Amino acid sequence: MTKSAPIVIAALLVLAAAGGAVYGLSAGAAPAAAPAAAPATAPSPARAGRPLSLDEAIRELNLVKPSRQKYAEDFTLKLAEGGTFRLADQRGKVVLVNFWATWCPPCREEMPAMQRLYDRHKARGLVLVAVSLDADPALVPPYVKASKLTFPIALDPKAEVGNKYGVRALPSSFVVDKHGKMTALALGPRVWDNDASHALVDALLR
Repeated sequence: MTKSAPIVIAALLVLAAAGGAVYGLSAGAAPAAAPAAAPATAPSPARAGRPLSLDEAIRELNLVKPSRQKYAEDFTLKLAEGGTFRLADQRGKVVLVNFWATWCPPCREEMPAMQRLYDRHKARGLVLVAVSLDADPALVPPYVKASKLTFPIALDPKAEVGNKYGVRALPSSFVVDKHGKMTALALGPRVWDNDASHALVDALLR
């Protein structure tokens, strides 16, 4: 079991309690179909214009916080558009690491909102990298082009990084703060362009 696996298992338990599901991965990374997850909890009552705190944003997005502070596992992957992406090179920025695949409907459903989140905050220091677990990397560039995605798309065809992060279901997203520490995990799709998502990024960028 990887260091991140207990976090993912905790997220699975939270998701099951909420009545949701995701696209599962067996130990051999073979997909098993399941309905999409509920994206988030209902918004809390109005706060008289006060922005959400980090903890409030995490709760409203139904994210899982690690039980202890730890650095996110470093990785280096080839990018679909050429070049490489290394997580350690992003220190000083907030990073959203999203694991997905072209065959995963919930993954595809959340990507337009991810693009809008990225467009709004990239100039301030948000990095968004979507790590494809497609076994055939050739499937990825046509989808990225058709979907007009502009954030980095990394290729992990053997799920080596996915396994390092304990990913057992898609989509899975990991939020890494400016110091390289794991802040929260989303198992299943989220509405990444709602008030809670923007508040999450705002709080981490301060």
